[in-house]
Amino acid sequence: MLKVKTQDEWITRAREVFPAGGFGNFDPGIIIARGEGSRVWDENGTEYVDYLIGSGPMLLGHGHPEVMEAVLEQLPKGMTFFANNTKGIELGEAICAAVPCCEQVRFVTSGGEADMYAIRLARAVTGRDKILKFEGGYHGMSAEAQMSLAPNVQVNFPQAVPDSAGIPQGVADQMVIAPFNDLDAVASLLAEHADIAAIIVEPLQRIIPPLPGFLQGLRALCDRHHVLLIFDEIVTGFRLAYGGAQERYGVVPDICTLGKVIGGGFPLAAIGAGAEIMRHFDKAAVGADGWLMQLGTLSGNPVAAAAGLKTMEVLRRDGVYDHLRNTGESLQTMQSEALQKAGIAHQICGDPTLFDIYFTARDCLDYRSAKHSDAEINTIYNKVLRDNGVFKSPGKLYPSLAVTDDDLAVTQRAVEKAVAALSV
Repeated sequence: MLKVKTQDEWITRAREVFPAGGFGNFDPGIIIARGEGSRVWDENGTEYVDYLIGSGPMLLGHGHPEVMEAVLEQLPKGMTFFANNTKGIELGEAICAAVPCCEQVRFVTSGGEADMYAIRLARAVTGRDKILKFEGGYHGMSAEAQMSLAPNVQVNFPQAVPDSAGIPQGVADQMVIAPFNDLDAVASLLAEHADIAAIIVEPLQRIIPPLPGFLQGLRALCDRHHVLLIFDEIVTGFRLAYGGAQERYGVVPDICTLGKVIGGGFPLAAIGAGAEIMRHFDKAAVGADGWLMQLGTLSGNPVAAAAGLKTMEVLRRDGVYDHLRNTGESLQTMQSEALQKAGIAHQICGDPTLFDIYFTARDCLDYRSAKHSDAEINTIYNKVLRDNGVFKSPGKLYPSLAVTDDDLAVTQRAVEKAVAALSV
């Protein structure tokens, strides 16, 4: 096998076997060699403070010793069984105890898979076909989810715009698209379309917070029209609070999806709801016509379940979420103050546990308003951050519990250099 020594060599090698040179997830121009605590190192040995944290699941940081101990204890007992196992059962119990809408759960492997099943479950329960989603909302890679996620053209609501090739027109016909944070638009669409099975929503859409009363309004509208409310909590679950967005915002959906944190860094996600809804996964309870088939080779994987259980145990400890929020607030403040001092228009958008900057003077309320006034400003800002040891997505910053005062100091220096670059 070819011996590879440098990051550039790895990048060349990746281009030979992967379309666009990568896994499809993140910038293929960087190859991560390892992670430890709050830091990652690339294949050239460059060290970064990690605010990507695997796109969210590493809330405790990389290689948390208690999570590692739980995983290493499980590995010699078996890696996967395609059968019930005690760790998966215990994790199911812990999730149901924590998340208000969950009386029962079913495990899958990825968040996108969970969202796909949640949509199918809503259709099975209601006997209706259409789904209302919000423009800019991300719900995985299913055909339904790839409608109006990031449309390049603005069309009139509620028309759906596919974000991918290979999706039949029939899928678009079953999707009703609304602007986030606009209750009047949702009310109008529900009145017009009597065949909507569910509204699926990220309670914090990407990094756009719900306006006061918006989620409560969705709940009321769903009740009035006998429509199910699905919270996609793949990102927000166990991040915004231990009980997720449902605890943080005080609104309980009919169905929710969970992922990232509940797997402790391993592939695991879940669909959860009340027992009456979840009985559609039980053929003996609802019969063949109402049954929702669901299975997966790695569903309920005991290694992932062990990691998730230990992660959740750590998150239940006193002061954990206060610490996470304090870290996020420090990161928000250092950036906002530096940008204000330089006179650069910006909005800090999101929650202290998950946020980023839009370089704009206007309020960011939905997909169409949450834009940079000049995308090149964001590109320069994030490039200078990375060049100075800060690793993050161009559109999100995930604080973790592993972030230290030294990490904040590194970040502060990088932010000052990034702001200086914008001021030239």
